[in-house]
Amino acid sequence: MQLKHLLEALPSPVSVPESAAAIEINEFAPLDKAKAGSISFLASAKYRRLLESSEASAILLTEKERENCPSSITAIVVDDPYLAYAYLSHQFDLTPKGSGHIHPTALVSDAAQIGRDVTIEAYAVIEADAEVGDNAHIGAHCIVSEGAKVGEFTRLQHHVTLLHRVEVGTHCLIQSGTVIGSNGFGYAPLPEGKGWQPIAQTGRVKIGHYVEIGANCTIDRGAIEDTVIEDRAIIDNLVHLAHNVTIGRATALAAQIGIAGSTHVGANCSAGGQSGFTGHINIADNSHFTGQAMVTKGTTEAGLYSSGIPAQASGLWRKMVARIRKLDSLFERVDAIEKKLK
Repeated sequence: MQLKHLLEALPSPVSVPESAAAIEINEFAPLDKAKAGSISFLASAKYRRLLESSEASAILLTEKERENCPSSITAIVVDDPYLAYAYLSHQFDLTPKGSGHIHPTALVSDAAQIGRDVTIEAYAVIEADAEVGDNAHIGAHCIVSEGAKVGEFTRLQHHVTLLHRVEVGTHCLIQSGTVIGSNGFGYAPLPEGKGWQPIAQTGRVKIGHYVEIGANCTIDRGAIEDTVIEDRAIIDNLVHLAHNVTIGRATALAAQIGIAGSTHVGANCSAGGQSGFTGHINIADNSHFTGQAMVTKGTTEAGLYSSGIPAQASGLWRKMVARIRKLDSLFERVDAIEKKLK
């Protein structure tokens, strides 16, 4: 693909020297691995040292970095190189496109509503009263259960399960192995240790538009109210959302996060990997949590929040823990001294 044609995928026009417009670009590559025909990007000054030895044909960078670009490489000046890379990366996407056909081994109920140009791959199951919108793509071995809805241009990768009455909006992507609409963990204790009485989970899961959900996630349906994921949220692999959780617009959750029931996470929030949220709390818009945060209380204002102890040398860590164990006795001694001084 010629460089000038590739750059047409950017939302704003970018000027290219006439002598470089016809350069053939065939891949994105990191600065230190790029060859002739590669395009790369410089999004952080810490990688500036790689510019001099890079063999890329073109590099996305800011005006500030233009002077550091070797004359042998075409500098493409943009406001945000990483965002520009995100736009252009789709020109090299190798994900198979939909055929617009239903595979003969797929089981599609006569009572299901299937839109135009829908792809349904081998052994998928579409149950009665399910709805699949125009240009949707249902991967092999997926299940779209009774009364579930899949919006137009949404793609379910292989082995995705949408249980009854789940609603997924338009232009969404749900990766393989994810289960949406499983029963929430709702039980009432029986007397005298006789076990637990299950609570029927009568809510739904409602997912907005342009939402992306990673592989092997589990999203429980609501107990009474719905579990909700709002527009443009992104969820990484191996995330669990319990019943009645709400995830606000454009919020990002990294891998291995667990959010307990009835917690409401606001818009434009983010949480690092392995963070855990207790139930029945409210997280304010624009709250951000570093990895392994243990969130036991809600937030009332935007900000960056952290907990947990970063890894350090074992000897130092043991010394610190030993001192923590002495905090109670130290507190009592200080308290006694203060009383005497008074």
